[in-house]
Formats: sequence, C-alpha cells, structure tokens
Amino acid sequence: VQLQASGGGLVQAGGSLRLSCAASGRTFSSAAMAWFRQAPGKEREFVAAIAWGGSRTYYADSVKGRFTISRDDAKNTLYLQMNSLKPEDTAVYCCALHSGRGSYYYRQSYDYWGQGTQVTVSS
Repeated sequence: VQLQASGGGLVQAGGSLRLSCAASGRTFSSAAMAWFRQAPGKEREFVAAIAWGGSRTYYADSVKGRFTISRDDAKNTLYLQMNSLKPEDTAVYCCALHSGRGSYYYRQSYDYWGQGTQVTVSS
C-alpha cells in the first residue's frame, strides 16, 4: 500500500487549505482512513477519520466545525478541507489507512502511513 499526501503550504490565519491523499496498492474503498498531524516537539495526534463508505466521520475537538474529511472511492483519494486555520494548526499532516482493528482515534490502529505534507499557518 502506498499513500501520497499533498496540498500543504503556507497560509495566513483564517485561511483555507485542502489536503489530498492518493492511495494505491489495495482496495481503498473497504478501509477506514484518517488524518493525523505532528507539530515540532509534540507527539502525533489524531485529526479526523472517515469510515469505509464515508457514512461516518470523526473529528478531534480542536478541529471540529473547521475541518471536513471526505473520500472519493472512485479516485482512491482522501481529502481534508481545512477552514479558519489557526497558527496552532501548523504541523506535518499525514494520512493513514486503518488496520480494521482498534479505535479510529489511536495511531496504533493504522497499518499504513503517507509521508506527510507540511501545513504552516502564520499569524
């Protein structure tokens, strides 16, 4: 399985970005997917997850109401629309494919990870 994240960049506070994660190597549509992020000096943290089929979504409290996770199974692509960005959202954002076991909120539940894309929000 290969996951390729893209779409990061530098944006001012209050701005928006859309991240994409292209998946290849296995049936994308049968797996839950998620975004995690890691800021300098901090541990990797859960951002958002989406169940297979896209019927259910889950968000960290810190991004709820500002970020939207979605998926296009026909294109094997995961998205993260980020609005009203804040300087504290600055981090490397990684996409991950769920193993089928364990909570969506725990990074240990994910088998495969993309390389990450840098998001920097200036104040």
